[in-house]
Amino acid sequence: MTQTAQIKAALKQVLKTRGITYAGLGRRIGLSETSVKRLFSQGTFTLRRLDEICAALETDLFDLARLGRSRTETVSELSLEQETALAGDPKLLTLFHLLLNEWPFSEIVREYEISEAEGIRLLAKLDRLKLIQLGPKNRAKLLVPKNIAWRRGGPVRKVFEDRVLREFFGSAFDGENELLRFELMELSPASQAVMQRKLQRLAGEFMELIEIDASLPERRSTGLVVAIRPVVLSLASQLRRKALPSSVL
Repeated sequence: MTQTAQIKAALKQVLKTRGITYAGLGRRIGLSETSVKRLFSQGTFTLRRLDEICAALETDLFDLARLGRSRTETVSELSLEQETALAGDPKLLTLFHLLLNEWPFSEIVREYEISEAEGIRLLAKLDRLKLIQLGPKNRAKLLVPKNIAWRRGGPVRKVFEDRVLREFFGSAFDGENELLRFELMELSPASQAVMQRKLQRLAGEFMELIEIDASLPERRSTGLVVAIRPVVLSLASQLRRKALPSSVL
């Protein structure tokens, strides 16, 4: 995918997530809906027009380029050594999580119980693990894609299962911006496969929103759990009739 195509795809994604139509964008930048459609179909964006569109969408070219690149990145998996090091040090895992979410080092030190000296030590450890490249003024450049798939049964997943999921589900999910739906129905194997693909797309859209919102000043740590599996609750299984012995039949 060319850089122009990446930018165009990123713009379309921003429009979609912000709920803005071509007509709505046209009103913001003084163009007709037809003209906006032509811009996107032909990809004939001048720098001035891109600036106008970015201003209308409250984003910038840097964010669009980053989002465009992230859409082409594949899901990555860290080495067992890297995961073990992260799982064994809660502060190291927290710092890495914040860096994945593009927190500047200065803000991490200000907002969390991590001193500057300790933070620098942790950054150096992440550098040795080849997860970041530590630059001047404690700038950290990620060396891995943000879309990380933690290995099944691996060290980080065990941390999540032991602590994060317990804390996540320790809520009534009745507050602002909270939602919990649990549906237990019967599906064919084909439909189960369809739902898996839909949930994968949902998780991908969640990561895209993270990229889009990365530069916004007001962000809240948000958790998303996506899960599907064949299951029979014990409430139902205990009521199943036991099969009669063949001698009785």
